Amino acid sequence: MSTNTGEEHAVLLTFLSKLGLETFYPNKLTLQSLLEINKNSINEEPASSVQKIPWCFLRKLFKLNAECRGCTQVSNSDDNEESRDPFDLDLYTSDESADDRINPLDLITALFLCADSFLQQEMALKMSMCQFSVPLLMPHVNNSQSTLMLWALRDIVKEWRPQNVSESKGFVENNIVQAEIPFYSFVRLNNCTLSKSQMLNQVLSLSQQNHNIFIHRDMKGGAIKRHIANGLAEVCWYLPRGRDYPDVFPEPIAFANLRGNISESLAQFTFLFHVSTATFVFLDKIEKEEHEILTSLQDVKSKLFLVVNRKDGSAKEDMESVRKTVKELDLPNSSVKVKDPRVNNVEFSDKLSAAINKITVGKPTMDIENMVDKAVDFGLSVDECTSDEQNKASEKIVKGIEVQKIPDYKRKQLPLQGADWKRLSLLEKEECRLKTHGNLEPEEYKSQLLEEKQQIKEKLGKLQLSDDMKTFINQLPKNDSKSRDFFLKWMKLKLDAHSRDQLSSLRHQWTEQSNKENKDVKAIVKLDQELLESSLGLEHYMREMGLIYEFSLKSQNSADEVRRLPGLAAELLLDGYPLELLDGDACNIPEKWVTDVLMELHRKVGEKSRLLVLTVLGVQSTGKSTLLNTMFGVQFAVSSGRCTRGAYMLFLRVDKDMQQQLNCDFIVLIDTEGLKSPQLAQLEDSYEHDNQLATFVIGLSDVTIINVASENYTEMKDILQIAIHAFLRMKEIGKRPICHFVHQNVAGVSAHARTLTERQILLDQLNEMTQIAAKMENKPSIKRFADVLNYDIKENTWNIPGLWHGTPPMASVNTGYSEAVADFKKNLLETVKKDKTDDVSRIPEFLEMVRSLWKAVKYENFIFSFRNTLVAHAYNDLCKKFNQWEWEFKKDLICWQDGAKLQILNSDNKTDLNTLTTMVASQKSKLLAKIEGGQKEMDKKLDEYYKRKDIRVSLIEKYKSDFRISIRKLKEEFQHSVNNALDCALEGKKSSKEAQNIQSKHREMIEEEVTKLLSDPEHRTLSDEQLKRDFQQMWTKVTANVSGLKELNISEKVLEQLRKHFSNRKVNEELQKMKDLKDIGTKPFKVKIELKTILTSLAFCQYKALQSYADTAIESCTLFVCGIAKTKADYHDSFARDLLEKVDDSLKGKSFQLKFEIDLKLHICGIASREFLQMHRNVLSARDPKMQLEKNKPQYLLDFIDLYKKRDDCQRKANALVRLCIKPAVEEYISRHLGTNIMDNVLAGCHSAEYSCRNFFQYNIQKELLQKEDFQRFVKFIGNYEMYVKDFIFQQILEEMSEDNTLFELKSQNLQVIVKKITDATERASKGEDGVLLPDKTESITELIKNMRTFLITDISLSEENEKTALFKIQSTCHPFKESLMKSLSEMNKQLQEEFSKSEDITETVNKLPTKPQDELFKRVFGCGQQCPFCKVPCEAAGKQHEKHFAAVHRPQGLGRYIIVDTEKLVVTLCTTNVHSELPFSCADTNGEWHPYKEYRTIYPDWLIPPDYTREASDYWKYVLVKYNDSFAQEYNAKPADVPVAWRKITKEQALKGLKEAFNINPPSPLRSNPPFPRLVSSGWPEWCAYKK
Repeated sequence: MSTNTGEEHAVLLTFLSKLGLETFYPNKLTLQSLLEINKNSINEEPASSVQKIPWCFLRKLFKLNAECRGCTQVSNSDDNEESRDPFDLDLYTSDESADDRINPLDLITALFLCADSFLQQEMALKMSMCQFSVPLLMPHVNNSQSTLMLWALRDIVKEWRPQNVSESKGFVENNIVQAEIPFYSFVRLNNCTLSKSQMLNQVLSLSQQNHNIFIHRDMKGGAIKRHIANGLAEVCWYLPRGRDYPDVFPEPIAFANLRGNISESLAQFTFLFHVSTATFVFLDKIEKEEHEILTSLQDVKSKLFLVVNRKDGSAKEDMESVRKTVKELDLPNSSVKVKDPRVNNVEFSDKLSAAINKITVGKPTMDIENMVDKAVDFGLSVDECTSDEQNKASEKIVKGIEVQKIPDYKRKQLPLQGADWKRLSLLEKEECRLKTHGNLEPEEYKSQLLEEKQQIKEKLGKLQLSDDMKTFINQLPKNDSKSRDFFLKWMKLKLDAHSRDQLSSLRHQWTEQSNKENKDVKAIVKLDQELLESSLGLEHYMREMGLIYEFSLKSQNSADEVRRLPGLAAELLLDGYPLELLDGDACNIPEKWVTDVLMELHRKVGEKSRLLVLTVLGVQSTGKSTLLNTMFGVQFAVSSGRCTRGAYMLFLRVDKDMQQQLNCDFIVLIDTEGLKSPQLAQLEDSYEHDNQLATFVIGLSDVTIINVASENYTEMKDILQIAIHAFLRMKEIGKRPICHFVHQNVAGVSAHARTLTERQILLDQLNEMTQIAAKMENKPSIKRFADVLNYDIKENTWNIPGLWHGTPPMASVNTGYSEAVADFKKNLLETVKKDKTDDVSRIPEFLEMVRSLWKAVKYENFIFSFRNTLVAHAYNDLCKKFNQWEWEFKKDLICWQDGAKLQILNSDNKTDLNTLTTMVASQKSKLLAKIEGGQKEMDKKLDEYYKRKDIRVSLIEKYKSDFRISIRKLKEEFQHSVNNALDCALEGKKSSKEAQNIQSKHREMIEEEVTKLLSDPEHRTLSDEQLKRDFQQMWTKVTANVSGLKELNISEKVLEQLRKHFSNRKVNEELQKMKDLKDIGTKPFKVKIELKTILTSLAFCQYKALQSYADTAIESCTLFVCGIAKTKADYHDSFARDLLEKVDDSLKGKSFQLKFEIDLKLHICGIASREFLQMHRNVLSARDPKMQLEKNKPQYLLDFIDLYKKRDDCQRKANALVRLCIKPAVEEYISRHLGTNIMDNVLAGCHSAEYSCRNFFQYNIQKELLQKEDFQRFVKFIGNYEMYVKDFIFQQILEEMSEDNTLFELKSQNLQVIVKKITDATERASKGEDGVLLPDKTESITELIKNMRTFLITDISLSEENEKTALFKIQSTCHPFKESLMKSLSEMNKQLQEEFSKSEDITETVNKLPTKPQDELFKRVFGCGQQCPFCKVPCEAAGKQHEKHFAAVHRPQGLGRYIIVDTEKLVVTLCTTNVHSELPFSCADTNGEWHPYKEYRTIYPDWLIPPDYTREASDYWKYVLVKYNDSFAQEYNAKPADVPVAWRKITKEQALKGLKEAFNINPPSPLRSNPPFPRLVSSGWPEWCAYKK
């Protein structure tokens, strides 16, 4: 190579351009750019062009593929060569620069020149792991000046076992640049035919395991001409294994290899000679220039060795040149090693090895770190010079560490993560678990815990920043990432080195203690603790930074400097630094810190933060971190010095071309501490610790890899069991991660086939452990592992060979390992591509999962307590949708039902009863078919909803069956409604037909008499008064004997329904004696109980409870009856049946004596019979023939007078028709539609959110309670929940309807609709079927009205009798009558508008509607109406039908009237606490017997009350109990509760915040807990209850 600097530079740029690297020179290629996930992460394709060769090499290198140096030629170059003429001599003389093949040394040199400092370190580290030599001196840097690559080698840490510690199985672990070991340099002269590199490989390897540490001419690409690599000096290390293995050298040795001859790289050679223990010069002969170079060296006798390759042809002449130089240098014969042609390389390498071993004894050692001064002296630059400032800053911190023990240093400089932080973590867990409260009342104990927590937080918040943390934070400049990265790297290197020294000493002491015959257990435990505490790394400073933020924001010390910390940490995450998610030392998460860092990152990436989370779980030291590092090219800690504690997360960007395919913007890797850790194995809760960690990380992950590090699956039983528990818990909350089992150290091409049996054994074990875990988790329906996960024994099981090819530390990485890992990664990402869903977490959702999972971990409870806000939101969203579908279905049903009823009512009065019955049956069939169709449509919508990919339906999979049941029950409810409605319509038609038949008979008589009067000649000159007198005489005579309608014995009919209701209960004898219900229910209901029984306190409580229950039931049922009675319907037996069914619903789940049930139902039926009788009488009055005739009397009189005087009656007749027929029908139409209109208006108005689902409704109703500050409202809400909710809803409807004349607007809208329909029908009716106007004659009017009735049959019912009355003896013809009718319709429209505009009683209007909006809204938000039998919180499950009742937040039981027996004070604990305790309870449902709380399900089988402390009374109910403590005590005849001091500090604002948290209105705040105990009794509630010690 030319020595001209300009020419060298030109050659370099040309070569870089050929590789496509010119834009990255110098040092512009970053590590972060290589870690990005792109299409090449999935499809590993060979280089198709020279420009792709560097990237192919780097991808393989980062996957630790030892074949990466073979990527030096274009993939199709061999094919091209095959087509060439082998006898074309130009092929062998052409310029190689145009070739598409690259020498690997040139490639490595080019990449190191283009890589920045951190990528150089990573490349050197990966190359060292692959047992490749790494650059020591790099040419072409700083104006062709050679550079010592000290920084690039800084990260390489090696382990070895020198002979002097092999007995004790000890080892040395050190940063290789700081290791003081012999350093040998190997160089060559211009004339040298023996491959120096090949010989070195032979020397460094055992004869049977030759490994290509140095690239040589016989390797792929090794013979290609080098363009830029001459002057490169590489280094590698031989590291002994110990006496148990055949070591080539007993001590570690460094070997340097200079590329090119010494004449071309004189500076490099001179430097190497001076820093080396010895230098070996390979040569055939020595030329003059080389002779001068060698003889100019000083102190060569012991340091210079000549390796002469003697050739047969010119041996004598060549050897003479060597002899001359040896003589002049005065070298001993032992310094010259001659390779005879008769000796092969293996034999000669043994000779060289022996010489090296001999030289090494007693020779000085050298570490690369101390070569810096020499390098500068010889004109070389050093790559570390650019980071001197950061080096000094880190050194300033580390110097303080070196003068004291690490635990002492941590206490002074990193105080926040000390004992107080660990204590706070314990307190938070204890606050959730309440395991050690002793004799203290649980709430009092909680208050103490809260007080201590607060004190610790205040103490930590007041701590000043330590000097070292100030230095640390100041060295993280906001806009200088390079300076920051250098500082952090220096810190990491120095801290790791220091920890290694201290840990090595402690491990040695631990080994000595463990090997003693009489072991000192205390000393060993102490050393265990010291080992844990003596770990100090960069992560501890990052942790301290997080805790500074966590606690500073709660103190006055918060400053801008602290507020910027999350932003700094977010930048570090984006730049590839891991973030500690779970502090493994304290086993806690600084939630505020983690949240704000990730949210800052979320903002920095423009909220494009879709995540794919991947976790590896496995036993400690089984290669979990190595697996992640190999898969993704990252650098999680794998050294034996300090294993991972807790959990760390690393963000890898996904390239734009892959974001859509993988449906994520980042892949998040979570690296955890190993399970079954030896350091933790002796701890009592180590299994629980592993269980919690596994649940936490599996819950966060989309992909979980279970790392099994052997073919012996039985050894993995514990970890598999831990994982299965975690998967079971995740299934329960609807999360089903992808799971892969990776079996490491499974070698051989037949491994997959050979392990079929073992894999089947694994599956059998998984199934067995699944059954055990399911039993423990109370999930007996789960029998197989496949019930938990979609697991395929072939697709989800991977065999990966061992990492090392041979025995470390000199073993190379097994190529099979990296290839198998690459295949696994490709399959994994392909699976993600294939199964991609829109249901993907972004950072906010991920954080919510972190919070919820961590809460579950702290509570030691996963299935019941996993109240994830994501789950709650998903459930609420489905509830909203379901309510929409239900209301759409209900509206359709109301429309269909009304249409069917109108057809029945519009049927001809002459229709016989059988025909009517057949018509009703036909209408029923049609409606029931439509209901079936509606059910199928809702089922279909539900299925489609669960197939959606843009929402988190997987989280609520377990609720699907509940919604399915609700649909089925809805169908049954609608079928019942239709049957009742059409039966009522039929009865109504019968009754109406009877009345109209009587009315028709007398109408005909009246009309006949009027006709007689008109035809009497005596009447021709009579005055109006005389006409009226004659008409009155006729009317009195004709109507004298009009019969009325018979009144039904409603009391008897209701009693008969009651008897039928009890027909199977053997109590009819008592009911048969009863004649009627006239005197029943007239007085207040009193529970009947013997006086002597009441004298006991429990029996008195029982009496009060029954009375309270009865009063509530009677009030609710009376409201139900009044609601029916206010409509215009006639009595039907279905009303009584529905009433009794409602009473049964309120009795459901409770046990009462039969006598109490009979008395209660009799009382309610007595009240109902009188209301139903009045309703019946109102209907009879409206239908009474005589009254109807009297109502029409003025009409007949006017007809008579007009006919007598022959006046035009057209307009009057039209007005009469509208008044008597059309207006009542229009009013009925408006009333019929107004209910659904009001409902739609409320659902679309300002209250739409709270009626969208029960959750929002519960929040709003309780929020109003808090704001009103009315104690009696709270009493009613807790004690008579149903009535309170109904009143609340009704008041909201009244407010909504009175605002902006809404009711008037709704009526007007309906009026316009029906008037238009009537007007259109009139126009259509005035024409025949052929579209021609009806003849203009009187007879056509009847046809006009008949046609109108046909067109309006599904909208309104026009009375035939009233029509005939209105049109009696009409004289007008059809056309004028139609015009008059149109005018009358217009007048009616105005008249009704005026009536609507006048102020009216909205309450009366709404109550009389057939479809009551208050009832529909109540059904929508009330649910099943069941309340917790202990604390009275309402069930929160959607719909009326579900498998189990449950509530998210239970209340202090004192609010449910529970008192402590001994003190008569209200209770502050919760039923969730008691069902976990050993206490018994006694109540009406147990017939006064004591029953264990733990077995509450035998008394209340439909209720699910989690047996733990995770359901806590929110701050809302704590505040309420504190505020109204005395009032509740007075109301319940008890003494005030002993509320904890902490509760008294809760403000109204905090109470509202607690309410939001309880119903997931906002993201939850830090988590709290619940406790057990006192001895309590209810002071008189439906489910009065006592409990004793």
